[in-house]
Amino acid sequence: MIDKVAANIDIEIELQPGVSPDVTIDALFAFTDCEVSISPNCCVIIDNKPLFTDVNELLRISTENTKELLRMELEILQHDLEEKLHFASLEKIFIEKRIYRDIEECETWEAVLTTIDTGLRKYVVTPDMKPAANDQRIRLLREIVEDDILRLTEIRIKRISKFNSFKADEEINKLNAELEQTRHHLEHLTEYAVAYFENLLAKHGKGRERRTEIAAFDTIQASAVVANNAKLYVNRLEGFIGMGLKKDEFVQDCSDIDDIIVFRRDGVMKVVRVGEKIFVGKDIIHVAVWKKNDERTTYNLAYLDAKTGRSFVKRFNITAITRDKDYQLGSDAKSSKILYFTANPNGESEVVQVTLTPASTAKIKIFDYDFAELAIKGRDSLGNVLTKYPVKQIRQKEVGKSTIGAQKLWFDDITGRLNTLERGALLGEFDTGDNLLILYTDGSYEVTDMDVQQRFEMKEILHLCKHTPDLIVNAVHYDGHKGWTMVKRFRIETNKLRERYSYLTDHPKSKLLFASVKENPRISYTLKIKGKPMTGEVLLGDFMEPKGWKALGNRLSDQLLGAVKEIAPGASKLSPPPKEEPAAAPQQVNLFGEVDTPEESGAKKTFKAGDTIEFD
Repeated sequence: MIDKVAANIDIEIELQPGVSPDVTIDALFAFTDCEVSISPNCCVIIDNKPLFTDVNELLRISTENTKELLRMELEILQHDLEEKLHFASLEKIFIEKRIYRDIEECETWEAVLTTIDTGLRKYVVTPDMKPAANDQRIRLLREIVEDDILRLTEIRIKRISKFNSFKADEEINKLNAELEQTRHHLEHLTEYAVAYFENLLAKHGKGRERRTEIAAFDTIQASAVVANNAKLYVNRLEGFIGMGLKKDEFVQDCSDIDDIIVFRRDGVMKVVRVGEKIFVGKDIIHVAVWKKNDERTTYNLAYLDAKTGRSFVKRFNITAITRDKDYQLGSDAKSSKILYFTANPNGESEVVQVTLTPASTAKIKIFDYDFAELAIKGRDSLGNVLTKYPVKQIRQKEVGKSTIGAQKLWFDDITGRLNTLERGALLGEFDTGDNLLILYTDGSYEVTDMDVQQRFEMKEILHLCKHTPDLIVNAVHYDGHKGWTMVKRFRIETNKLRERYSYLTDHPKSKLLFASVKENPRISYTLKIKGKPMTGEVLLGDFMEPKGWKALGNRLSDQLLGAVKEIAPGASKLSPPPKEEPAAAPQQVNLFGEVDTPEESGAKKTFKAGDTIEFD
């Protein structure tokens, strides 16, 4: 680790050769403060009562509060607009219909108010009235009250003399539009609130953009990502295991927090936490790192029951135990012992050859036994009888296949991780030796194993699937050297795992336009011919035969195509070509009627001279 001291401190981690960056990233999240869970004790006052809540609920409450304030603002605005529209309508009638002249002959104030009220009602319809369908009077939003009439009497002569009916209509129309918009906002309050927050972000967010990236992570167990920073040794005869027995037999790399499983010749199994030097019992026949809930590692066992003299066989898993406790896998009778033992990481079976003692009375003293015929049961099961005669030797004759079937694997596109917990899309069933194929958006591919500790960046991945030898990659790409849009189809020929290989040229303008692993995908694209935009379609499987992954491919167009995308079967918008008899020995041409060279024209099915290509 290099600490570069400057205005900003950068920490650079250099990995040793062979160390997985994915596992290292997970270890940083598990063992450091790269990811810290914060549980605030948040207490707020709601309805005059204290409420303890979390950040998500607090954010929801704050948002709902803001939404309610916006609703109140809109209701106030709506009321103001309604009042303005109401008075503007009354003012227009009062002046245009010259009602102000009718009050010149009134002798009392009450008569003035009555005259104005009577004059207005000739030209308006209030909410409590039921007008005819063809009634052309102005419809008011509320009743006329005394305050409205008093406001009309306060209009000055100067305003009356300068009154413009056209401008008054414009003002009324403007108020109607604003009122309609306000009512729409109230009916769609959630959308209005979203737009309000977006406007705040646009207005005040410049220069304050979020620097962190929001991403989802699995809960990372320290035991799953801890580095193998230690080595496990064993002294089988004396019964010691540990990291400090460097003069004894090396078993495997391990971490300093691993659990170790041990099997002894006397049929006892136990699990202990790794240490410098731990006594687990003499005559050890198997020792390894043990993982909790491992349902695939299967143990095949044959043991002698000294009490009955019979030999038994059994198959079992070890998924959960109590640490430092002795478990008897065979008979607890004195002189009982294990005759044969193997640990199989993927549930493999095997055929063994059993040799009985020469002094036994059995007619057949040498015979084969297939563990595939034996069901996998619990560790406490007695097992099946192998033979009632004394056994001299059991040796492995043939390694069998997995009897627990292929493992189903899912891909979670939120966390970018493989898993066996049915999260995300099912990739298929994977057996020993199966791999994954990843197509990247930059025009490269990678074959990788089924290690669930891997993490994938979703923004870089175009497609992820199970790799099979007959799988064909269909790609449409632009070659910057030639300025052509090319089609290439190829099988995966590289064998190295976790290595990215680019199948595009190294020109800076070269780029991938489309890629798929379907058998014969149909694509559509756009292009310009004599300045006119056109649309075309092509079946990639019919366009050319597969070639090597380093081949440039066949030319599809002499320009950069746009909007290249796959279309569903039967969704073609182009008219089918006319059914014509092909001429003898026709020349192969591209979509523009240009003659292709043999290198460019390796298509299984190509357009011929005289063919008609129709575009939308």
